[in-house]
Amino acid sequence: MGPISPNFLGSRKRRFYLNGIHKPGDVVLGGLFEVHYTSLFPELTFTSEPNQLSCQGFDPPGFRHAMTMAFAVDEINRNSNMLPNVTLGYSLYDNCATLVIGFSAALSMATGREEHFLLQENCSGTPPVVGIVGDSFSTFSIATSDVIGLFKLPIVSYFATCSCLSDRQRFPSFFRTIPSDAFQVRAMIHILKHFGWTWTGLLVSDDDYGLHVARSFQSDLTHFGGGCLAYTEILPWGDNPAELRRIVEVIKKSTAHVVIVFAHQIHMIQIMEEVVRQNVTGLQWIASEAWTSATVLQTPRLMPYLGGTLGIAIRRGEIPGLRDFLLQIRPDLHGNNSDGNSMVTKFWEHTFQCKFAPPPAGWVEAGGALCTGQEDLENVETEFMDISNLRPEYNVYKAVYALAYALHDMLQCEPGRGPFSGHSCGNLQRLEPWQLMHYLEKVNFTTSFGDQVSFDENGDALPIYDIMNWLWLPDGKTKVQSVGVVKRSASKGEELTLDEDKIYWNFEPKQPPRSVCSESCPPGTRIARRKGQPVCCFDCVPCSEGMFSNETEDFWSSPQRDHCVPKKTEFLSYHEPLGICLTTASLLGTFICAVVLGIFIYHRNTPMVRANNSELSFLILLSLKLCFLCSLLFIGRPQLWTCQLRHAAFGISFVLCVSCILVKTMVVLAVFKASKPGGGATLKWFGAVQQRGTVLALTLIQAAICTVWIVSASPAPHKNTQYHNDKIVYECVVGSTVGFAVLLGYIGLLATLSFLLAFLARNLPDNFNEAKLITFSMLIFCAVWVAFVPAYINSPGKYADAVEVFAILASSFGLLVSLFGPKCYIILLRPERNTKKAIMGRGNTKT
Repeated sequence: MGPISPNFLGSRKRRFYLNGIHKPGDVVLGGLFEVHYTSLFPELTFTSEPNQLSCQGFDPPGFRHAMTMAFAVDEINRNSNMLPNVTLGYSLYDNCATLVIGFSAALSMATGREEHFLLQENCSGTPPVVGIVGDSFSTFSIATSDVIGLFKLPIVSYFATCSCLSDRQRFPSFFRTIPSDAFQVRAMIHILKHFGWTWTGLLVSDDDYGLHVARSFQSDLTHFGGGCLAYTEILPWGDNPAELRRIVEVIKKSTAHVVIVFAHQIHMIQIMEEVVRQNVTGLQWIASEAWTSATVLQTPRLMPYLGGTLGIAIRRGEIPGLRDFLLQIRPDLHGNNSDGNSMVTKFWEHTFQCKFAPPPAGWVEAGGALCTGQEDLENVETEFMDISNLRPEYNVYKAVYALAYALHDMLQCEPGRGPFSGHSCGNLQRLEPWQLMHYLEKVNFTTSFGDQVSFDENGDALPIYDIMNWLWLPDGKTKVQSVGVVKRSASKGEELTLDEDKIYWNFEPKQPPRSVCSESCPPGTRIARRKGQPVCCFDCVPCSEGMFSNETEDFWSSPQRDHCVPKKTEFLSYHEPLGICLTTASLLGTFICAVVLGIFIYHRNTPMVRANNSELSFLILLSLKLCFLCSLLFIGRPQLWTCQLRHAAFGISFVLCVSCILVKTMVVLAVFKASKPGGGATLKWFGAVQQRGTVLALTLIQAAICTVWIVSASPAPHKNTQYHNDKIVYECVVGSTVGFAVLLGYIGLLATLSFLLAFLARNLPDNFNEAKLITFSMLIFCAVWVAFVPAYINSPGKYADAVEVFAILASSFGLLVSLFGPKCYIILLRPERNTKKAIMGRGNTKT
């Protein structure tokens, strides 16, 4: 097959005139609006003449949206403070509710292929349009933004709500002044949570709008509202009575009394016909913004079912001067196309039921009127002039102003201080759309109605919705009134404000309905989940002994199981007999240590004190005093600092004491060995400095063990409810069992060495052999701590602390009595034996 001729391609090209309105300006803004809600394509011909497109079904609100943009541009041009010396123009196109038409119009604005877009010969200068307001449909906006985004041309939609359009990677130049469906879902959830509706049904349309909502609603409802969906149904497009009948059967059988509908008004018309046929009443309907204001549903026939509906609506705003502007519209003021297909012409013919010359064949003969263009809009009732409920129009107005503010900020840029390469600024002579997009991202202004407009990192404006309520008046008429606002602010986050006194409820009594899968469990029962059902559905079964409800662990049930009472608390207290006894013993031991220390200091020059290494004796008495005092840390309510300090103080105090005893024993052996021939060199290793250094080194090892333990796994207070159901036991968990074991093991190692060395020196020839006393004291010490381990492990709660305190006191008293009892006896009661001869065994006095 040969190559195709270019002329043949040109003749095959499907080209048609776009229906639009244009106004020239220094900078032109584009707009896409649904002025007709259907279209009719002509048959494809092989002629070189452009194909004529026929848009059907004129939509007055859609035309009002387009004229709102024209009004906003006109208002900006009249404002001397905004864009001075710059005139805005516009090119507004009708998408005819058809994707290919809307896409073609957007592409023509981006590329300038239409004849009225006049560029310089070298294609330089201001682009055809610097930004587009639209499109109204999410699906259209997705397709358009996919391509227009390649041009970095800003698109600001006033009606496309799909949350998918917040994907900045795919849609880098898309912005919108209407909240996304993600926020609309959360707005719904705020309402559900406010009224305690945890069991709801969800109906969605079979398109991008509905399916994205269905995917996000369940997760958001669980995360933000704690509710569940009883069912999720997809409403079909077109006539499908069997599917609609099935869906209404699901609604009818469900125990959910609240039904949320994210769909278009055509779906609601279809589903309500089936609801009426099956007479399904007693439902609270929640409307998405797509049908909240649908007047076609607000009829006396449907109000018994839809009365009291709560809905999310686009924020209503006031636009002063818009009505006067709309009244000035005339076909002759907008440069009609020669083919008579302009939007104003179609609007005029639709409003006044006339035709401009030349009329269609047979029009006049059939009694049809000819349009003159001088008809008066004030003399005819038309939906177009109803500006009492400006919602999409308000979003259009904000979108135009957002683009204008971005352009204004760009033109205020000072050369050399701009945000672009080399600190350059944008200018009208060589304006690039991406430059305007940079400023659009930073736009922040407040409308005359008091609403703040700015865009987040996804191109979404600060979201705000009105909460609407369908009121059924006594005379049978209907009214849709605003009863609250849900919005997100930069400072307060998301918040819902409702005037509940204004809400009309279509139930008796006039109160909000209940919609829960299972009622809260009464006192004395607990929740039992139903297998395979949502978490909102459960049974209530009698509580186990002592259980009341899911209260905090500090409470317990009353004997009747009908209310909570605080649990009793247990710990080793200073006020109970056991704690008083241990505290008394601790203080007594401390006092005795102080007395003995005083005796030794007073008699420090006597042979008994000097012969037994007085410095180490003083150090042992000081360490024993600390051992007695550290036991007090185990008594009283556990605190973080007491838990951390108790074992560290205990471990270091005992190591200091035992290391002194160990050094003392080693000195005794060294002295005896030095008394033999040739053994004098041994004593040089056991001088005063070496003794102090050894004690300090052995004690620092224990301090290092305690530091590592506290830093790596610190002991901490703990409320233990495992021992008793109705009682809280306060205790210190050791944090690391290994750390505690190493601490005790190190003390045991030093004590064992002391015992062995003292045992070897017990029979040395001395009248007062201290090694015997050390052997006996270490025997008591080791026996106490060997018995401590199993007793501690098997003692619950406060009794474990009592066992440890008892072990500390018993071992401390054992050391105190064994080491210092005989010495104090001789010093105080047998002073005749407190001589050097008696101690060395050379006197007449027998031991």
